[in-house]
Amino acid sequence: MASKMVPHRLHSHFPRVMSRSRTMPWGQLAGLPRSQLCRMSNGPKPRPSERNTVWRPYLRICVGVVFIGAMIYSMVTGDNESKLDAPSIAELDEATKREASITETSPMRLRMEKLIKEHQQKIVDELSRIDGKSFKSDTWSRPSGGGGISCVLQDGNVFEKAGVNVSVVYGKLPRPAIEKMRADHKSFVAADVDSLDFFAAGLSLVLHPKNPMAPTVHLNYRYFETADPKNPLSGDKNWWFGGGTDLTPSYLFPEDCEHFHKTIKNVCDKHDGTYYPRFKKWCDEYFYIPHRGEARGVGGIFFDDLDAEFFNSSSHSTLYPHSHASSQNAQEALFSFVTDALASFLPSYIPIIERRKDMPFTPAEKEWQQLRRGRYVEFNLVYDRGTSFGLRTPGARVESILMSLPRTAEWKYMDPVSGTRIDDGSSRGPGGGDESEAIDSDDKARERELMNVLKNPRQWV
Repeated sequence: MASKMVPHRLHSHFPRVMSRSRTMPWGQLAGLPRSQLCRMSNGPKPRPSERNTVWRPYLRICVGVVFIGAMIYSMVTGDNESKLDAPSIAELDEATKREASITETSPMRLRMEKLIKEHQQKIVDELSRIDGKSFKSDTWSRPSGGGGISCVLQDGNVFEKAGVNVSVVYGKLPRPAIEKMRADHKSFVAADVDSLDFFAAGLSLVLHPKNPMAPTVHLNYRYFETADPKNPLSGDKNWWFGGGTDLTPSYLFPEDCEHFHKTIKNVCDKHDGTYYPRFKKWCDEYFYIPHRGEARGVGGIFFDDLDAEFFNSSSHSTLYPHSHASSQNAQEALFSFVTDALASFLPSYIPIIERRKDMPFTPAEKEWQQLRRGRYVEFNLVYDRGTSFGLRTPGARVESILMSLPRTAEWKYMDPVSGTRIDDGSSRGPGGGDESEAIDSDDKARERELMNVLKNPRQWV
């Protein structure tokens, strides 16, 4: 009866084995010596095609056993190099972008990436129109996921150097970077974490005009997200927004400062009446050069660590007044603010550069611009968080990080107007030595006017 259940080909190939199997279990057959198995199967040999047909089911079983074994090994050992690992966040995001368009229901990572790439193109197009020279576009990628687009214009007609960069980075933060970020971000993870999956996306812009009458401008808006160390894909995430924009003139035009600040304030007031005064003060404090005792420029707004806790600390939100917003609602509201802030950049700066780019200037005024650029370099390399974080990130693209530095800069020992002294000040003022001529003469009045504002921040609106 049992032999009728065996396929004809298999039964004919192994008549004696099948006959013995009626009384001997397969487990015992597996334990028999090879010589005995050969004696039990001395019937006619199968043809090659029949042999493949017979063993194909067993081959599949063997492959399945190997596959399942590898899965079990991966789960037990946590082998990150195994190809059977779950897809990373970067891989999931890439699959999402291939399969569907980005909408309001997409992960914030992808929405932020889409936003900054759209604005990068708008800004580059407008700056190219003004300068008459095209940007060089450089697309790059990271092995761990993400990449960026660096758009740089050098030695243009209007801009000596202009950079508009987008970075979308997936990776792991090493412990030193985690410890540094914990000092800067109160919402960061516990100190006992050795590495952490993170995502960062941002648009960073710095424009250094040729004409010293035209101000340098900086902009950066970014989104940062860290995964749960124990459950990176579906666990709770820390997230926050950061950014801002600020103006750095070499020569002061109050109407330019007022226009720049008013444009920003209008955006802030649309979302929260407390944003502008808070972020303006934050900007004045952040873009300060302690060893010089002066600000980098005339400010703007700056903010960091804008998360659900921050959002709910403000009772003046126009979207959720006097209420406790969920993490998702807070994220949506802050994303809306960042979207509007980005959109306000061109209206805040283009009228200024259009007014100043063709103004006449002297070699002495160009030299003063070079000295002010030296201050810009000092701040960026010593104090700027973004530069510091970028250079600490494994696999960082250094050329893009240092894009913010000017094409040229100068340092002059003990400049009469802006030199930093450590004496008691006895040499200052009339009859006080080398500085007296600069202090008393009218030809340095405009430089002194700027220095006064840099040492005493002004409320422009």
